[in-house]
Amino acid sequence: MNNQKQQKPTLTGQRFKTRKRDEKERFDPSQFQESIVQGLNQTGTDLEAVAKFLDASGAKLDYRRYAETLFDILVAGGMLAPGGSLSDDLTRTEYCVFTAQEDLETMQAYAQVFNKLIRRYKYLEKGFEEEVKKLLLFLKGFTESERNKLAMLTGILLGNGTLSASILSSLFNENLVKEGVSAAFAVKLFKSWINEKDINSVAASLRKVGMDNRLMELFPANKRSCEHFSKYFTDAGLKELSDFARNQQSIGARKELQKELQEQMSRGDSFKDIIAYCKEEMKKASLSEQTMIGIVWTSVMSAVEWNKKEELVTEQAIKHLKQYSPLLKAFSSQGLSELTLLLKIQEYCYDNIHFMKAFQKIVVLLYKADVLSEEAILKWYTEAHIAKGKSVFLEQMKKFVEWLKNAEEESESDTEDGD
Repeated sequence: MNNQKQQKPTLTGQRFKTRKRDEKERFDPSQFQESIVQGLNQTGTDLEAVAKFLDASGAKLDYRRYAETLFDILVAGGMLAPGGSLSDDLTRTEYCVFTAQEDLETMQAYAQVFNKLIRRYKYLEKGFEEEVKKLLLFLKGFTESERNKLAMLTGILLGNGTLSASILSSLFNENLVKEGVSAAFAVKLFKSWINEKDINSVAASLRKVGMDNRLMELFPANKRSCEHFSKYFTDAGLKELSDFARNQQSIGARKELQKELQEQMSRGDSFKDIIAYCKEEMKKASLSEQTMIGIVWTSVMSAVEWNKKEELVTEQAIKHLKQYSPLLKAFSSQGLSELTLLLKIQEYCYDNIHFMKAFQKIVVLLYKADVLSEEAILKWYTEAHIAKGKSVFLEQMKKFVEWLKNAEEESESDTEDGD
């Protein structure tokens, strides 16, 4: 038997070079640009035809790969070089956003072109947002008219949901802010956005992406005040935006105040110091006493970990509120403040189920501590209460209210006898 290993047969002859299947195609937008420019030149100012051309071209051209080029052409007529100027060596079209008429109606028509395109090719959505962010960074490279058109278009697209308000972050670029470009652009943008939607819708979109508290950043640091913002946008005809920003600042101030207040309580600062601090902050932020009593109540109720057992939490609440009644009293000198406090108590007891049975005891305690007056309690009982837990709380208060009314009648009777 032959133990030698048999050699495997080998193929002889011509060797073929294997093809690189995964070799990437070279990025070359020039041919893509020529195709788009040619199509736009043929369709001209007929935006319906433009939309149809773009819809059909998506099947033949690589929109996914050349999205930036596509949007550059639609907005500026050709590919943009860094800074916002058009690349000289490539073909361009005169039919684009920047060469269109500078009016809202025309920009609304262009917005429809973008809407249809992105609805048809959903994968372009992210690329379009990146494009707009880039365009905003290039604002200094555009003419005033081009900026105005872009602002109107962006506002419309924000209004119809094609763009997210997160694109506004580009406007906080230091160079744009310093030269006043951002603020001027924002005026046009917000006007067209509010024209599409109301201020509440605009506010909701801003909040969704955390832009609601950043609008002051449209101005340089030395002008970043509520007063300057308010005057600038009110003078520009955007009072609703000014009011919104003022309200946002007030909300921010309240949150900061509440946070500081809770820290002071946890440190065990004296009521005298806490009251002085609160009154100073009230002046600074132009807060009313009604607003302040709400903040104080929330802070007081957040300063302790409550027992989960209903029968124990009432006792705990009474003890806690008795301790903090001087603080509550300091900010309930007006009837409206007392009513605000009563409504806050009602809301709190309703929202925190363990406190449902504690409502009457809390009110009586604060009455005895001179925080709440009988007038405020009677007004709350008869007309000023809210719907939350209404039947339960009114029933709880029934006997005490009757006692208050009788005491009031007796007091009036004594006065008459004295006369």
